[in-house]
Amino acid sequence: MPAVDPGDKAATSNVKTALRVIEIMEIYAREGRSLTLTELARLLGAPMSSCLGLIRTLASLGYLYETGRRQGYYPTGRLLAIAQRIAANDPVLERVRPVLESLRDDTGETVIFGKLLEDGRVVYLDVVESANPVRYTATAGEQRQAHTNSIGRAILSALPDDERDAMLARVVFAPLTARTLGSRTAFDAELAQSRERGWACNFGESLADLGAIAMPVPLGGIVYGVSVAGPIHRVEPRAQALAAPLRAAIRALLA
Repeated sequence: MPAVDPGDKAATSNVKTALRVIEIMEIYAREGRSLTLTELARLLGAPMSSCLGLIRTLASLGYLYETGRRQGYYPTGRLLAIAQRIAANDPVLERVRPVLESLRDDTGETVIFGKLLEDGRVVYLDVVESANPVRYTATAGEQRQAHTNSIGRAILSALPDDERDAMLARVVFAPLTARTLGSRTAFDAELAQSRERGWACNFGESLADLGAIAMPVPLGGIVYGVSVAGPIHRVEPRAQALAAPLRAAIRALLA
């Protein structure tokens, strides 16, 4: 039996620790309250001893504080401050954000900027939400299946055939709604229509009440996608009208 390299074991342990820290912050974002060590261990699915070490380390670094004796821990503003400094200096989003905001104002709908990951999913890099009380909501960092997502379709339509085929070879066309395309043949036909009309769409295929259109935009050698998304009853009937300001936004990004 081959010996296990101690360096590999340490690297694996470090990765697990990093994932635990991210999971802790995501739990706080979801729960929205201070949590005791027992609650955190349960929500993490981790041993109390491992959780205690993480919490003490995060508290010592100023990322968590104890809200009261035996009342639990809650994040400080340090993580937010770091995130804001990082976001303020993002070389891509610094350029893109004003265009997204203008597009949001022009359409009245939520605007999303995203890209394809190597595993074929779409990751949202920035979201500018509509001011409409009834709107599509999402957050940066969320991921979606590319074949049922307007941004994913827009980017796939712009990729070379071999790259697109490699990504789609892993796709299982399982229905998410009654309108989800159920085969590669139907999907290829939809992509062909997307190229012909100049924009991709998702009308109730990922979520029954969601409508979105998107266009690809190459920036710095990478193809990104910009989408306009909202309730399907508003977006689907106005798709052609929404495509005009979306096309103008893409031209602004390419200028």
